[in-house]
Amino acid sequence: MDTELMAFLLRGGPALWVIAALSILTMALILWKFWDLARLGAWSRTPSEQAVANWQSGASDAALARLAGRTGLRAQVSRRAMETHLAPMDAPAAREETARVGKRAMMQARRGLRALELIATIAPLIGLLGTVLGMIEAFQALQAAGNRADPAALAGGIWQALLTTAAGMAVAIPAAMALSWFEIICDRVQLDLEDLATRIFTARGL
Repeated sequence: MDTELMAFLLRGGPALWVIAALSILTMALILWKFWDLARLGAWSRTPSEQAVANWQSGASDAALARLAGRTGLRAQVSRRAMETHLAPMDAPAAREETARVGKRAMMQARRGLRALELIATIAPLIGLLGTVLGMIEAFQALQAAGNRADPAALAGGIWQALLTTAAGMAVAIPAAMALSWFEIICDRVQLDLEDLATRIFTARGL
């Protein structure tokens, strides 16, 4: 580890070490979630849109063929909605089954977001805790020094204590931004799932 980085972590104390671990975890979560959403087809709408267009025109086989083998969230829900119509299932049961698959798909899309939310919440608190503990140490040293207190030493203790607050915010801000972006993507996927399912059912009068 770089000596300057090690010195920086030692100045901040245990709280800064925890924040450093959270920063690594945050970066790993963001990269993993980006890959996970891409794998789930969060940005891929065309195949499902084309399949629903085939379905609305009456080409059921062509619609199902477009979705065959696709594992994206939109494809999963669209395919299941079509299958419930082709199976001997009444309209309420078909809608319920499609809703079940849709809920499961959204659980897949939103996994990992709670962890990012937790990091965005606790990182500033851990930083503040480190600052408070550092300030306590600084004022204890000031009390022990009495009349011989050195203002420069006190200032040095205070700025070192403030390091953890700054570090906590530096971790929380990217985590909160990434969380907001991922939630926008998930909300858009959810709207698409509802729209696709509705178009599939209304095309056949269910």
